[in-house]
Amino acid sequence: MLIILCDHVVVRNVVQTLPEGGSVRGLTSLDDHLYVLRGNKSSNQIEVYDIDSFRLLRYITVPRLGTTSDIVACVHYNCAYISDSGGQSVRRVALPDAAIKGWPVSDVPCCLSVTDKYDVLVTCHKVRKIKEFTTDGQLLRHVVLPEDVLSPWQTVQLSSGELIVCHGNPGSSLRRASLISSDGQVVKSYGGPERSCNQQMYSPGHMAVDENESFFVADHSNDRVLLLSPTLTYVREVMSPEQNYWKPFRLSVDVKRRRLYVAQNKQISGRVVVVNV
Repeated sequence: MLIILCDHVVVRNVVQTLPEGGSVRGLTSLDDHLYVLRGNKSSNQIEVYDIDSFRLLRYITVPRLGTTSDIVACVHYNCAYISDSGGQSVRRVALPDAAIKGWPVSDVPCCLSVTDKYDVLVTCHKVRKIKEFTTDGQLLRHVVLPEDVLSPWQTVQLSSGELIVCHGNPGSSLRRASLISSDGQVVKSYGGPERSCNQQMYSPGHMAVDENESFFVADHSNDRVLLLSPTLTYVREVMSPEQNYWKPFRLSVDVKRRRLYVAQNKQISGRVVVVNV
């Protein structure tokens, strides 16, 4: 079935929707498993699914986990990192044995990403900082973002060393994705008004990067997911508002299977939608 939106065609490409549960704080994939981190769970559990059948296999319990913001996997170290904003820390969960350790961030961490050298980028939302850690929690560097990059949510590093940052408060007009040079300057930004058409974006909250360093971006307030080039130009709309009647919140891309996993939340409920890309 095809639909027409803003004078272009959107293909309904959803292949699976996981059962509804508590709000999804993050999701990531590694090898043959999909890991879903949900909020509002006193047991602080990660759901583990078979990545092909989408059957729930088990839970991983993370003790003393506070308010969580994100989860990301690292294929090199066979682990997942969890952003614990309530505890101002990052937790490292070894996979599949689930051995857990962590380290302090000394700021409130928000979303995470893994560099091509397998270090962890932690975006600190309240202080406009990005901190880079080794897998053992050693601080390698911190980057102070320019003043017009307000309230950063997530940062991804390109192979060139440049950074892409999603940023902006709900009340701010500067809600954009920005390309930051290696010396910390804004090279280019991409954004637009709320409820804008296909070639604008109003509320970027989370990203996932494919093998070509193109970006899937959750345009939260516009209820859709866009694909942007590494230079922040519009490529296409991956999921339309009609497919996102729940708000897209977190993204994870599976390059091998050409899938995008989209966490959608509505109030205290959440679910995961699997999309062919």
